[in-house]
Amino acid sequence: MKSIKISIPSLIENIKIIESFIDNAKETFEINDDIYGNIMISVTECISNAIIHGNQNDKNKLVHLELNMDNDQLNFIIEDEGNGFDLQELPDPTSPENIEKTGGRGIFLIRHLSDEVKFEEGGKKTVLSFYMD
Repeated sequence: MKSIKISIPSLIENIKIIESFIDNAKETFEINDDIYGNIMISVTECISNAIIHGNQNDKNKLVHLELNMDNDQLNFIIEDEGNGFDLQELPDPTSPENIEKTGGRGIFLIRHLSDEVKFEEGGKKTVLSFYMD
């Protein structure tokens, strides 16, 4: 199984590094344009959540990204060094009382753009999966 990893300090401007990482992965793993956009949005959104919410913008804490390919499935594993979160406590961005709020949209987006999303280790680790075929 082919795997590539990167770790970045928790600074929001480091999202640029992640975008380059995904661009390189597009070539390496021959990601087609149909899912490339979904991957770019999902992974960068997840990384920014890890930086802001997980690591509380603490540049001394790292966000780790690993990409591996398992058969026809690309898996992006994002892990922060924060305290995790309770998925049940996140507000539903589609419910009327939350429609004007900005919070909670990231996970909603990630779930809709990824083929599969798993939250592990109490929310400190997220696995985004995309089917290649």
